[in-house]
Amino acid sequence: MMVSFFDQFASPYYLGIPLIAIAITLPWMLFPTPTSKWINNRLITIQNWFITQFTSQLMLPLNVGGHKWALLLASLMIFLITINMLGLLPYTFTPTTQLSLNMAFAVPLWLATVIIGMRNQPTIALGHLLPEGTPIPLIPVLIIIETISLFIRPIALGVRLTANLTAGHLLIQLIATAAYVMVSLMPVVALLTATVLFLLTLLEVAVAMIQAYVFVLLLSLYLQENV
Repeated sequence: MMVSFFDQFASPYYLGIPLIAIAITLPWMLFPTPTSKWINNRLITIQNWFITQFTSQLMLPLNVGGHKWALLLASLMIFLITINMLGLLPYTFTPTTQLSLNMAFAVPLWLATVIIGMRNQPTIALGHLLPEGTPIPLIPVLIIIETISLFIRPIALGVRLTANLTAGHLLIQLIATAAYVMVSLMPVVALLTATVLFLLTLLEVAVAMIQAYVFVLLLSLYLQENV
C-alpha cells in the first residue's frame, strides 16, 4: 500500500538499479521502423502523416535556417507524447513528472537558441532586451526585467510540463481512491465518481498531448526570435 500519494512520482528501483532509463528508452521501441517501400501498413502511414503535418505547421513561421531543427523538434514531440501517454497506464512510471528530466530538455535547447541568436544576429538578439521607444530613465530597469524574463524561460518550460502532469496524476489517484472507498458505502455516489474519473482520464489524455505540443511550440517560438 502506498504511504503517500506522491510516492507514485518517485523513480522506481529494482535491485538498487534506477528504472527511469528503461522508462525513457521504451517509447522508441514501440514505434514501427519506417521502410523504403511505396506501400506501407496503416500504422506507418498514419505515423508518417502525423509527423509530416506537425513538422510543416511547426516550421511554417521559421525561415530556412530554422528548418534544420525540424528533425530534433519532431522527435522531441513524439517522445514527450509517448512518455506522457504511457504514464497514464496503470502501474507505470511517468518520467516527465520529474522536474530534473524536463529541465534537462529545456535548458540545453533554450540555451542553443540563445547562442544561435548571439552568433548570427547579436544586435537583434540584444535588442529584444530593450523595446523600441523606451524612455531613458526606464532603460536600466527594463533591461534587468527582460534579462530576468529571458532566463526564466527554461524554468517555465520545465515547471509547466511537470506541474500539469503531476496535478493530473494526483487528481486521478484521489478520485480513484474515493470511488474505491465509497463502493461499499454509497454505490450510487461511487458510480458517479467513477464516471467523473473516466471523463478526467480522457481530459488527461488531451493534456498529455497538449503539454508536449506546447513544450515544443514554445521552443520553436524561442528559435524564431533568434533565426
